[in-house]
Amino acid sequence: MWGEGMHGWGGWGAAMGLMMFLSWLLVVAGVVFVAWFFARLARASRQEQAPPPREDALEVLRKRYARGEISREQYQEIRRDLEG
Repeated sequence: MWGEGMHGWGGWGAAMGLMMFLSWLLVVAGVVFVAWFFARLARASRQEQAPPPREDALEVLRKRYARGEISREQYQEIRRDLEG
C-alpha cells in the first residue's frame, strides 16, 4: 500500500524528488553565474574605454601661462575669478 503511492519507487521517492530539486537549483545557479560573468566582462570593457579624467581649470590656466599663451595680468585675473 505504501509503495503504490510512490509509483513503484518505494522509499526512494523522496530522494528522487530531492535530487530533481537540487538539479534545477544547479541549473538556475549556472544561469545566474553566466549572467554575472558577462555583466562583469561588459563593465570591465566599459572601464577600459572611459575617457581620461578632465584637468582642473587652474591646472589648465597654469599650463597656458607657462607656455606663454596668456600674460601675467590675464593669468592673475582669471585665477582670481576661478578661486573667488
